[in-house]
Amino acid sequence: MKTYLKLGILFLMLFSIKETIAQKDSTALQRKARSMVRQGNELYKNKQFTDASVAYKKALSNSSYYDKASYNLGNALYQNKNYKEALPQYELTAKTAEDKFTKAQAYHNIGNAHMETKNYQGAVDAYKNALRNNPSDDETRYNLAVAQKLLDKENQQNKDDKNKDNKDKKDQKDQDKDNKDNQKDKNKDQKDGDDKDKKKDKDGDGDQDKDKQQKPKKDDKKDQKQKPKPQQGKMSPQQIKQLLESLNNEEKKTQKKMNAKKAKGKKTKQEKDW
Repeated sequence: MKTYLKLGILFLMLFSIKETIAQKDSTALQRKARSMVRQGNELYKNKQFTDASVAYKKALSNSSYYDKASYNLGNALYQNKNYKEALPQYELTAKTAEDKFTKAQAYHNIGNAHMETKNYQGAVDAYKNALRNNPSDDETRYNLAVAQKLLDKENQQNKDDKNKDNKDKKDQKDQDKDNKDNQKDKNKDQKDGDDKDKKKDKDGDGDQDKDKQQKPKKDDKKDQKQKPKPQQGKMSPQQIKQLLESLNNEEKKTQKKMNAKKAKGKKTKQEKDW
């Protein structure tokens, strides 16, 4: 029994010592964090915003939920125009800060960062949260009015652009329809013209056939006139020449035969013996 009691006392002493050491470590870290924040503030006053950011980050590494360190880091990043990086620091401060005044400041700066990135809706929401925590802040109220005006203008512009896009689409659709109708009419006119030409060609072919049946073509007469054929019963000069040559040859042959016959039938004259 005494042994268990001694062990229990020993355990409590060890736990107490551990807690004391942890508290001392925590206190030391907090002191170090505060020291780094003071160092960062000096750098910030001298407009050494990059070095100040490094000091605030070291402070947060020693005390993660040190709202002053996160808020000041957000300011240093904001001054370096790193607005998107500043936003998470302000949001962390707004979440972890215990007093409403610090929360209001964080939301106010969140609104300013959104304004710089032209996120007017985000700015309006942030300024409203700032006023909920500090309703008497006239600067936040003024910023809210400016952000609301810019948001309304943006919404109106977006609406006008949408209406313009819809109108342009409608006009384009109507234009396409008109072009399509015009093309249909053009195709119809072309088809009607082709039908008329076909009918005309068909009628023309019929008339030509009729002319062929009733009378010879004018062109045929012309051809007949240009190329006359020898008329029946009349000989061409060439034929007459050939005929004359043939008759002349025949006459020569006949004359030759007659001369030969006379020579054969003539008797030799003898002298009469008296």
